[in-house]
Amino acid sequence: MDLEERVTELERRLAELVQASAVPAPPVAQADFWALDALKARHPVTEEADGAVLFTGAVRVPTGHRYEWQYGLLTETVLDDDWSEAAASFAALGHPVRLTLLREVLGGLRTAAELAALDGVGTTGQVYHHLRQLTGAGWLHSPERGRYEIPAGRVVPLLVVLTAARPVT
Repeated sequence: MDLEERVTELERRLAELVQASAVPAPPVAQADFWALDALKARHPVTEEADGAVLFTGAVRVPTGHRYEWQYGLLTETVLDDDWSEAAASFAALGHPVRLTLLREVLGGLRTAAELAALDGVGTTGQVYHHLRQLTGAGWLHSPERGRYEIPAGRVVPLLVVLTAARPVT
């Protein structure tokens, strides 16, 4: 077999492997639980094992930035943790103005001045108070004075929390 035939054969085999390994994700609207099924395959709930919790996302936000994130913990780890440590993070999200500020930062507004100019967010002092609360809880960070961003590792978790807060239908 000459070099050209060998390359052609390798390309054919590679194409077969790619096709065999390609597992397209089902549309979001489908009612099957492909992510859950994969989690259960890796961490089954049995008499000996309590399973795990996973959240994941692949998103594009209004600014065009893309984020992919996956995080999971064994159930026993979550149950054994000190849940009170999450209180500050939840408290920071527990104010409508703070959620508005996060949405606007995710949408592209970056400066305190831009955020303070929004309707319904209060005075400049109140906006700075809310920004400090969000920054202190890790939902925002300030790469330079007066500019705010949601850390890349917090974008999908924020969207997960907002998704989890929706009424179950």
